[in-house]
Amino acid sequence: MTRSDSHNMTRRQVLQGLGATLTFPAIVPSSVFGANAPSNRVALGVIGSGGKGTNGMRNFMAAGAQIVAICDVNKLNRDQAAEIAGVPESARYVDFRDLLARSDIDAVLIATPDHWHILLSIAAIKAGKDVYCEKPLSNTITEGRALAKTVQRYSAVFQHGTQLRSMNATRLACELVRNGYIGKLEKVVIGSPPGRATGNHPEEPVPEWFDYDRWLGPAPQAPYSRWRCLRVPEIEGLAGWYFVSDYSLAGWVAGYGVHDIDIAHWGMNTEHTGPVSIEGKGVFPTEGLYDTVLTYDLKFTYANGVEILMTDTTKNRHGVQFFGSEGWVGTRGDWIEAKPESLLAIKLRPDEEHLYASKNHEANFLECVKTRAQTITPIEVAHRSTSVCLIGGIALKLDRKLAWDPTTERFVNDAQANSMLSYTMRSPWTL
Repeated sequence: MTRSDSHNMTRRQVLQGLGATLTFPAIVPSSVFGANAPSNRVALGVIGSGGKGTNGMRNFMAAGAQIVAICDVNKLNRDQAAEIAGVPESARYVDFRDLLARSDIDAVLIATPDHWHILLSIAAIKAGKDVYCEKPLSNTITEGRALAKTVQRYSAVFQHGTQLRSMNATRLACELVRNGYIGKLEKVVIGSPPGRATGNHPEEPVPEWFDYDRWLGPAPQAPYSRWRCLRVPEIEGLAGWYFVSDYSLAGWVAGYGVHDIDIAHWGMNTEHTGPVSIEGKGVFPTEGLYDTVLTYDLKFTYANGVEILMTDTTKNRHGVQFFGSEGWVGTRGDWIEAKPESLLAIKLRPDEEHLYASKNHEANFLECVKTRAQTITPIEVAHRSTSVCLIGGIALKLDRKLAWDPTTERFVNDAQANSMLSYTMRSPWTL
């Protein structure tokens, strides 16, 4: 029995014990029994309740989770999410450690800026919680590997927020590739959204409802600006930190591109490895607050010779296309296309390779918390797909071809590139 089994069973045994000593009415509401009975619902804490966090929280509520606590350094977001979930004032936190100290929480949703993902995930697992962490997993290879080791050591259930895996079209496309229906796989072409640029913005007073120092956490000290920390209508309502390397080291290549790399790896059957060489060109802002790549061309070459050609969507359509010797198949979310079109009518035989089927990403995580089964996007898969984006970001910054050893997770004979696999966190935060 793992630590979480023990925790969950104890909570349920208490409820069952009460049932043995109390006199129940003759008519018992149906909600007391079944998958959504209080004793069977996963108690979830939410850390990071901005747009992505609140949407994820709603999905978890729809899937049957019980939201018992909310943590956010932004009081406006925290209170709004708490009102939606019916979380009382006493269960709303600024410091994540107060939430993690609660013994009634089974798992947490982590939907903070990227630079907090690993520290929070590790802390949650050490506190006995299972973790659903939004993408991308990490900002560095070193961070991602540290979390992978922690998940393994504590037998935690982990799910990465690359939810396109839980869509039928994605799975079908990858099954067609892995079962050889497009012939020998030759290349994968990805189109992912480009980055954003902005001007220089003056320092602003920190709002009274925002704990800016906690928001910065392990990131360097910097002047406050809404363009740095909040969702900005001027950039389509995206959060500004996505495009500042202190918080999102590879920018939108990882922030969004990890979805597409994850699908590519699933179809290529390379979920536990990585490329052996990376090369690319990128255009970066020459001034202003945002400093991550705007437009880019990347080529990742794998040991078997298959290439991933990843660009922004000014050059290739949004999505993932697998090209083989006898046809191609493309997917993005809930759509799928193929040539020949007859590929889409194929029904796999029982003896062919059937991939993990999940109809709902959040529901898959909740079920695995209860059963201790592996999720559809477990830690090693999350780490490897994120790693590809991160080393791609390094190649773009260095503007030269790099050789990569996916076994040691180091660049080959390149001290400068290897120095970019980790960074020093602001005191007192460390791995």
